[in-house]
Amino acid sequence: MAAVDWASKRSLRVEDYTVGWICALPVELAAAHAMLDEEHARPYTGGVSDRDLDRYEFGRMGNHNIVIAFLASGTMGTNAAAHCATRMTSIFKEIRFQLMVGVGGAGGDPLGKDLRLGDVVVAVPLMGNPGVVQYDFGKTGQGGEIQQSGFLNMAPVELRLALTRFRALCQLGRSNPTQHLDRFKDHAEFSNGALKDVLFDAAFDHLKGEADCEKCEGYKRSHIRSSRKNIKIHYGTIASGNQVIKDGITREKISSSIKGGALCFEMEAAGLMNDHATLNFRGICDYADSHKNKAWQPYAAATAAACAKEFLAAVPTISAVRLSSSTLSTLTFWVMANTS
Repeated sequence: MAAVDWASKRSLRVEDYTVGWICALPVELAAAHAMLDEEHARPYTGGVSDRDLDRYEFGRMGNHNIVIAFLASGTMGTNAAAHCATRMTSIFKEIRFQLMVGVGGAGGDPLGKDLRLGDVVVAVPLMGNPGVVQYDFGKTGQGGEIQQSGFLNMAPVELRLALTRFRALCQLGRSNPTQHLDRFKDHAEFSNGALKDVLFDAAFDHLKGEADCEKCEGYKRSHIRSSRKNIKIHYGTIASGNQVIKDGITREKISSSIKGGALCFEMEAAGLMNDHATLNFRGICDYADSHKNKAWQPYAAATAAACAKEFLAAVPTISAVRLSSSTLSTLTFWVMANTS
């Protein structure tokens, strides 16, 4: 890899950064980098140590100066995400909101809801749910079933207004996240061109001893699905917790326990909801079943990042007022793909 020419990059002040972007996986960080219109050198510290700044990347998307944070390799879960978000806002005190951008697993009934690999999920309040539900927090009932208790916060009105604007622009064809996928044209691993999208019945487990699903596809309980040319965005409830969902029956059971069902499973959002103003974008990279693999992670990370970037274009810089601690909460857009 060529050395970074820091001398050719601008260096801003710590207080010039107003939007945080949080990634969990290396492939998500790569997708975030690709979305930058300009990369920045480290900011003038203002008393911040170089060691602290090593945790971040810096740049600009449109009119917004962005701080990109990432989790250490092997780190995952709601607590790690919460710590990352809190550390960021303690250093970059002008951060007005944060984007959690990455991959997740598809929620219940992917066939009926037309959830496909590479689609993006945005968590919004629906049917009494706040947008994100922590599915592994609550009381254990008969048969070991968890009864969710307590609610996470919904997004503050400023972010929900921005989302309304974004959705309207998409419907008019004046906002097009798909255009940003051109930034990956020299990186074939971020394309969906050679990938297969196969959905298996929830009760059909992966064949033991097989490294891939080639033999699984011969069974009648599979649905080979065509890939989309344009990014499809779904809006609804995201289920967040500290467990990797890797079983079709479990996927359906948890989803059915949530009013209206869950569109996505992920492992970070619940840690941010109550204390940070957060927009969460997730690209679907698997169906949260035993056939789960990482083949779709790069493309799903790319679609999530493209939607997050396009959302920022719908947020006027002047209206991105820092939210008070009493109104901090989280809106979540998750492009589905879980870590295995």
